[in-house]
Amino acid sequence: MNISISQENYLKSILKLEASDGVATNQALAQNMESTPAAVTGMLRKLMKEGLIEYEAYHGARLTESGKHHALLTIRKHRLWEVFLVEKLNFPWDSVHSLAEELEHVGDEAFVNRLDEFLNHPVFDPHGDPIPDAKGVMRERPNLIPSNLAEVGDVFVVCGVVDSSSEFLRHLNQLGVKLGKSFQVYKRYAFDGSSEWKGNQGRLVTLSSHVSEKILIQLQS
Repeated sequence: MNISISQENYLKSILKLEASDGVATNQALAQNMESTPAAVTGMLRKLMKEGLIEYEAYHGARLTESGKHHALLTIRKHRLWEVFLVEKLNFPWDSVHSLAEELEHVGDEAFVNRLDEFLNHPVFDPHGDPIPDAKGVMRERPNLIPSNLAEVGDVFVVCGVVDSSSEFLRHLNQLGVKLGKSFQVYKRYAFDGSSEWKGNQGRLVTLSSHVSEKILIQLQS
Protein backbone atom coordinates (compact mmCIF):
# COMPACT_ATOMS: atom_id res chain seq x y z
CA MET A 1 0.00 0.00 0.00
CA ASN A 2 1.38 3.39 -1.03
CA ILE A 3 0.87 5.95 1.71
CA SER A 4 1.55 9.65 1.21
CA ILE A 5 3.79 11.72 3.46
CA SER A 6 0.75 13.57 4.77
CA GLN A 7 -0.99 10.29 5.61
CA GLU A 8 2.09 9.02 7.44
CA ASN A 9 2.19 12.19 9.50
CA TYR A 10 -1.48 11.82 10.40
CA LEU A 11 -0.99 8.20 11.44
CA LYS A 12 1.91 9.23 13.70
CA SER A 13 -0.19 11.96 15.28
CA ILE A 14 -3.14 9.62 15.83
CA LEU A 15 -0.84 7.07 17.49
CA LYS A 16 0.48 9.72 19.86
CA LEU A 17 -2.97 11.02 20.73
CA GLU A 18 -4.33 7.51 21.27
CA ALA A 19 -1.51 6.82 23.72
CA SER A 20 -2.24 9.96 25.74
CA ASP A 21 -6.02 10.42 25.36
CA GLY A 22 -7.36 7.06 24.20
CA VAL A 23 -8.70 8.57 20.98
CA ALA A 24 -7.60 11.18 18.43
CA THR A 25 -10.30 13.85 18.22
CA ASN A 26 -10.69 16.15 15.23
CA GLN A 27 -9.87 19.16 17.39
CA ALA A 28 -6.66 17.63 18.76
CA LEU A 29 -5.56 16.51 15.30
CA ALA A 30 -6.26 19.95 13.84
CA GLN A 31 -4.02 21.46 16.51
CA ASN A 32 -1.26 18.86 16.11
CA MET A 33 -1.27 19.01 12.32
CA GLU A 34 -1.76 22.79 12.21
CA SER A 35 -4.72 22.27 9.90
CA THR A 36 -8.40 23.15 9.69
CA PRO A 37 -11.14 20.88 11.08
CA ALA A 38 -12.54 20.45 7.56
CA ALA A 39 -9.16 19.32 6.19
CA VAL A 40 -8.75 16.90 9.11
CA THR A 41 -12.18 15.39 8.50
CA GLY A 42 -11.34 14.91 4.83
CA MET A 43 -8.08 13.15 5.65
CA LEU A 44 -9.71 10.93 8.27
CA ARG A 45 -12.27 9.78 5.73
CA LYS A 46 -9.46 8.89 3.32
CA LEU A 47 -7.60 6.96 6.01
CA MET A 48 -10.77 5.12 6.96
CA LYS A 49 -11.38 4.19 3.31
CA GLU A 50 -7.84 2.76 3.18
CA GLY A 51 -8.56 0.67 6.29
CA LEU A 52 -5.96 2.50 8.34
CA ILE A 53 -8.27 3.93 11.01
CA GLU A 54 -11.67 3.52 12.57
CA TYR A 55 -13.43 6.87 12.59
CA GLU A 56 -16.65 8.12 14.11
CA ALA A 57 -17.77 11.68 13.49
CA TYR A 58 -17.80 13.93 16.60
CA HIS A 59 -15.92 11.25 18.53
CA GLY A 60 -12.56 10.69 16.91
CA ALA A 61 -10.24 8.18 15.30
CA ARG A 62 -8.33 5.09 16.34
CA LEU A 63 -5.75 3.17 14.35
CA THR A 64 -6.48 -0.23 12.91
CA GLU A 65 -3.73 -2.86 13.08
CA SER A 66 -2.65 -1.81 9.60
CA GLY A 67 -2.62 1.86 10.56
CA LYS A 68 -0.64 1.17 13.72
CA HIS A 69 1.88 -0.84 11.71
CA HIS A 70 2.48 2.06 9.32
CA ALA A 71 2.67 4.61 12.17
CA LEU A 72 5.26 2.55 14.04
CA LEU A 73 7.26 1.99 10.86
CA THR A 74 7.46 5.75 10.35
CA ILE A 75 8.58 6.26 13.94
CA ARG A 76 11.13 3.44 13.51
CA LYS A 77 12.57 5.13 10.43
CA HIS A 78 12.68 8.53 12.16
CA ARG A 79 14.57 7.29 15.20
CA LEU A 80 16.96 5.11 13.23
CA TRP A 81 17.82 8.07 11.02
CA GLU A 82 18.51 10.13 14.14
CA VAL A 83 20.96 7.45 15.31
CA PHE A 84 22.60 7.42 11.87
CA LEU A 85 22.97 11.20 11.78
CA VAL A 86 24.51 11.37 15.27
CA GLU A 87 26.69 8.24 15.23
CA LYS A 88 27.78 8.12 11.59
CA LEU A 89 27.69 11.73 10.44
CA ASN A 90 28.54 13.35 13.81
CA PHE A 91 25.55 15.69 13.90
CA PRO A 92 24.81 17.11 17.37
CA TRP A 93 21.70 15.73 19.04
CA ASP A 94 20.02 19.13 18.90
CA SER A 95 19.98 19.30 15.09
CA VAL A 96 18.78 15.89 13.92
CA HIS A 97 15.04 15.97 14.62
CA SER A 98 14.08 18.18 11.68
CA LEU A 99 16.33 16.23 9.32
CA ALA A 100 14.82 12.95 10.49
CA GLU A 101 11.33 14.40 9.91
CA GLU A 102 12.21 14.47 6.20
CA LEU A 103 14.16 11.20 6.08
CA GLU A 104 11.46 9.21 7.89
CA HIS A 105 9.47 9.10 4.65
CA VAL A 106 12.33 7.48 2.72
CA GLY A 107 12.53 3.72 2.19
CA ASP A 108 10.37 0.65 2.65
CA GLU A 109 10.55 -1.99 5.39
CA ALA A 110 13.39 -3.91 3.72
CA PHE A 111 15.43 -0.70 3.50
CA VAL A 112 14.74 0.17 7.12
CA ASN A 113 15.75 -3.30 8.28
CA ARG A 114 19.07 -2.90 6.41
CA LEU A 115 19.60 0.46 8.11
CA ASP A 116 18.82 -1.11 11.49
CA GLU A 117 21.35 -3.88 10.83
CA PHE A 118 23.98 -1.36 9.70
CA LEU A 119 23.54 0.53 12.98
CA ASN A 120 23.83 -2.72 14.99
CA HIS A 121 20.17 -2.73 16.06
CA PRO A 122 20.04 0.30 18.40
CA VAL A 123 17.30 0.19 21.04
CA PHE A 124 17.12 3.93 21.80
CA ASP A 125 17.57 7.06 19.72
CA PRO A 126 19.94 9.94 20.66
CA HIS A 127 17.22 11.51 22.84
CA GLY A 128 16.55 8.33 24.81
CA ASP A 129 13.32 7.42 22.99
CA PRO A 130 12.79 3.70 22.31
CA ILE A 131 13.06 2.52 18.69
CA PRO A 132 10.37 0.08 17.53
CA ASP A 133 11.86 -3.19 16.30
CA ALA A 134 10.87 -4.86 13.03
CA LYS A 135 7.71 -6.18 14.74
CA GLY A 136 6.73 -2.79 16.14
CA VAL A 137 7.76 -3.64 19.72
CA MET A 138 9.48 -0.90 21.75
CA ARG A 139 11.66 -1.70 24.73
CA GLU A 140 11.05 0.70 27.60
CA ARG A 141 13.71 1.74 30.07
CA PRO A 142 12.63 0.64 33.55
CA ASN A 143 12.16 3.01 36.46
CA LEU A 144 12.56 6.30 34.62
CA ILE A 145 11.24 9.37 36.42
CA PRO A 146 11.28 13.11 35.68
CA SER A 147 14.34 14.61 37.34
CA ASN A 148 12.25 17.10 39.33
CA LEU A 149 11.01 14.14 41.41
CA ALA A 150 14.50 13.23 42.60
CA GLU A 151 15.30 14.18 46.19
CA VAL A 152 18.31 16.00 47.56
CA GLY A 153 21.19 13.52 47.80
CA ASP A 154 19.88 11.21 45.06
CA VAL A 155 22.41 10.07 42.45
CA PHE A 156 21.10 9.42 38.97
CA VAL A 157 21.91 8.96 35.28
CA VAL A 158 20.29 11.10 32.58
CA CYS A 159 18.46 8.67 30.27
CA GLY A 160 16.11 10.72 28.11
CA VAL A 161 14.16 13.89 27.45
CA VAL A 162 10.50 14.52 26.74
CA ASP A 163 11.28 17.62 24.67
CA SER A 164 13.52 17.05 21.65
CA SER A 165 13.24 20.59 20.27
CA SER A 166 16.51 22.16 19.16
CA GLU A 167 16.07 25.05 21.61
CA PHE A 168 15.69 22.75 24.61
CA LEU A 169 18.58 20.47 23.63
CA ARG A 170 20.88 23.43 22.99
CA HIS A 171 20.02 24.68 26.48
CA LEU A 172 21.00 21.29 27.92
CA ASN A 173 24.25 21.44 25.95
CA GLN A 174 25.03 24.79 27.57
CA LEU A 175 24.37 23.26 30.98
CA GLY A 176 26.52 20.21 30.21
CA VAL A 177 23.56 17.84 30.62
CA LYS A 178 23.75 14.88 28.24
CA LEU A 179 22.48 11.31 28.07
CA GLY A 180 24.55 8.88 30.10
CA LYS A 181 25.98 11.53 32.45
CA SER A 182 25.67 11.05 36.21
CA PHE A 183 24.65 13.77 38.66
CA GLN A 184 23.62 14.19 42.28
CA VAL A 185 20.85 16.50 43.46
CA TYR A 186 22.84 18.95 45.57
CA LYS A 187 20.13 21.43 46.51
CA ARG A 188 16.49 22.21 45.78
CA TYR A 189 14.84 25.60 46.28
CA ALA A 190 11.30 25.49 47.69
CA PHE A 191 10.41 28.93 46.34
CA ASP A 192 10.37 28.00 42.64
CA GLY A 193 11.29 24.31 42.53
CA SER A 194 14.63 24.96 40.85
CA SER A 195 17.54 22.72 41.78
CA GLU A 196 21.32 22.41 41.70
CA TRP A 197 23.01 19.27 40.40
CA LYS A 198 26.58 18.26 41.11
CA GLY A 199 28.47 16.52 38.31
CA ASN A 200 31.29 13.99 38.62
CA GLN A 201 33.88 16.77 38.59
CA GLY A 202 32.09 18.68 41.32
CA ARG A 203 30.69 21.31 38.93
CA LEU A 204 27.30 22.67 39.97
CA VAL A 205 24.51 23.11 37.43
CA THR A 206 21.35 25.10 38.16
CA LEU A 207 18.10 23.99 36.50
CA SER A 208 14.64 25.49 36.63
CA SER A 209 11.70 23.28 37.52
CA HIS A 210 10.40 23.73 33.95
CA VAL A 211 13.62 22.24 32.55
CA SER A 212 14.11 19.49 35.11
CA GLU A 213 10.59 18.09 34.63
CA LYS A 214 11.46 17.42 30.98
CA ILE A 215 14.56 15.34 31.77
CA LEU A 216 14.13 11.62 32.42
CA ILE A 217 16.52 9.94 34.84
CA GLN A 218 17.26 6.57 36.40
CA LEU A 219 18.10 6.62 40.10
CA GLN A 220 21.24 4.79 41.18
CA SER A 221 21.20 2.66 44.30
